[in-house]
Amino acid sequence: MDTPNLETLYITMHDRLCLFICSRTAYAADAEDILQDVFLRIHTHLGSVREVEKLESWIYQVARNSIIDYYRRGRRLVELKNDLPAELEEENEPDPGLAPYLRQLVESLPEPYRQAIQLTDYEGLSQKEMAGRLGISISGAKSRVQRARLKIKEMMLLCCHYEFDKRGAILEYRERCCCCDDNQPCR
Repeated sequence: MDTPNLETLYITMHDRLCLFICSRTAYAADAEDILQDVFLRIHTHLGSVREVEKLESWIYQVARNSIIDYYRRGRRLVELKNDLPAELEEENEPDPGLAPYLRQLVESLPEPYRQAIQLTDYEGLSQKEMAGRLGISISGAKSRVQRARLKIKEMMLLCCHYEFDKRGAILEYRERCCCCDDNQPCR
């Protein structure tokens, strides 16, 4: 079986590759750039394809590699407008009434998770430093911190209704049970 020429491949593969790439990128213009890169790579290396029967899977692998290269190159640059305000909006500070409640939640965690939060969030150690202090792997330390934070979040959501901003900071909360009132534990 002969290798099809680039024009034939373009006609038969363009739309499918476009859909494949668009489903993996956020911007249509970037997807079009990646698609052009894919066809450039196909043109450059088409002669080195050994198994013509596997040509389509080879083309999709070229597309996957081009998408990976796109993400490795970094984030898309966006021009900023000249009329941006001089000051950024003020950060929302968490309600000081939540601090004792959060401390209570941390204290109720099982020991490995409590220790992870105390070392990273209260003592300010990095997860790498925490791993060294506890004699565990860095991935193990990261996992403990993530699981501990997830457990705290689950406990908080059982107790109260929270509204978050786009960065995840608490904007507002409403009590659902006794634990937010006078720091009483839930029954």
